[in-house]
Amino acid sequence: MSSQTSGSNALWGSRFDGGPSDALAALSRSVHFDWRLASYDIAGTRAHIKTLQSAGYLTVAEHEKLDRSLVELNDRVAQGSFVAKPTDEDVHSALERGLIEIAGVELGGKVRAGRSRNDQIATLIRTYLLDQATVIGNLVTELVEILVTRAEENLGVAMPGRTHFQHAQPVALSHHLLAHAWPLVRDLDRLKDWRVRASLSPYGAGALAGNTLGLDPNIVARELGLAGPTQNSIDATASRDVVAEFAFIASLIGINLSRFSEEIIIWASAEFDYIKLHDSYSTGSSIMPQKKNPDIAELARGKSGRLIGDLTGLLATLKGLPLAYNRDLQEDKEPVFDMVDTLTVLLPAFNGMVATLEFNRDRLEQLAPAGFSLATDVAEWLVKKKVSFRDAHDITGRMVSYCEQHGLELHEVPDSDMAAIAPELTPDVRDVLTVGGSIKARAGAGGTALPRVLEQIAALRKIAPKHEG
Repeated sequence: MSSQTSGSNALWGSRFDGGPSDALAALSRSVHFDWRLASYDIAGTRAHIKTLQSAGYLTVAEHEKLDRSLVELNDRVAQGSFVAKPTDEDVHSALERGLIEIAGVELGGKVRAGRSRNDQIATLIRTYLLDQATVIGNLVTELVEILVTRAEENLGVAMPGRTHFQHAQPVALSHHLLAHAWPLVRDLDRLKDWRVRASLSPYGAGALAGNTLGLDPNIVARELGLAGPTQNSIDATASRDVVAEFAFIASLIGINLSRFSEEIIIWASAEFDYIKLHDSYSTGSSIMPQKKNPDIAELARGKSGRLIGDLTGLLATLKGLPLAYNRDLQEDKEPVFDMVDTLTVLLPAFNGMVATLEFNRDRLEQLAPAGFSLATDVAEWLVKKKVSFRDAHDITGRMVSYCEQHGLELHEVPDSDMAAIAPELTPDVRDVLTVGGSIKARAGAGGTALPRVLEQIAALRKIAPKHEG
């Protein structure tokens, strides 16, 4: 092994006789993935030098020069004229190098007072995720709005409702689509609630015990748009539950997309023929010219597994860490970076797919009563005639058995045969043996009847704009 004693820009090492081995330097290096935090690091540093100036460690002139230098550095980073070098250990060391190049070593060297990379990174990951939560939240809000629009476009269309993936009861297509909207709204609520915990600044916690320089952490928090400083310096630098919570919400968004994707994949098959996907949101086969594949839905389903893997990997990293900071926490960033990248590329494609797919209304209406899906309506009709549900269930089951033996649907059973099954089955039972009647009757809270669907649409129209960041 060789020692790397020159060219390194590490922010530590003065008590060491030599530099880290090449192997250690390679293992420690994180700048290849944490460079995306550069603008957040610079924003944090601009806030930090305000605390230094406020506490008397920088003159007004020094603060102004440093702030101008940081603005210039941020511009260089944005333009790509300043980039990390292989010898930079992390984003912090790279940017300190850049600041010193602009402001000079004496003035640039004052910036590190009163802070540690530990409280820096704990703050940066929060501010980064807060911004990304807004981007993801807006995309999820867009999907909710698309689902509401598709529900409005298909009011009055019936489809088969399923449990255990078997025909169960007829439902409104609009009601089914909105059933996919509400979990996404809860995901948006979770993001909103998460912001309360994420919007605290660890700046000022130092390595773990706070600082002795009298720096006001409220200044940094205010400058970064955060609610205030964290309450405990050890917790501030050692905990990543805020990151894990974001990862959980992101994985749950992926799961909700995956559940809808599973249906879309099935619905697009020739056997179901519920929907037709738009050409611009489908792919073909390299060997079978006729194929039209639901790739977006399949990728959403697959990427949900990736998101779950990111979450579980992060949780495994956190599970055994003693207080306070441990280098293991370097592993907190790549999982959520991957989750952000995954969702921000997946959601636009998914939204386009849902917005453009066509429903085969005739097919949905035709299959809505299939599989004796009106049997529950018969049982409940009997209950309204003062038959106990136990007996009503038994009578309806015998009626279904009769239909299976004779190849009939429920509404096709002759009056005389219904009477033979049970005298309680009088001809007026036919009033409930229609899909329209079944759907209309389910007007209880949250039901599939049109008034309840319209209430959901109105509620979602009010909710969705509130979540736009």
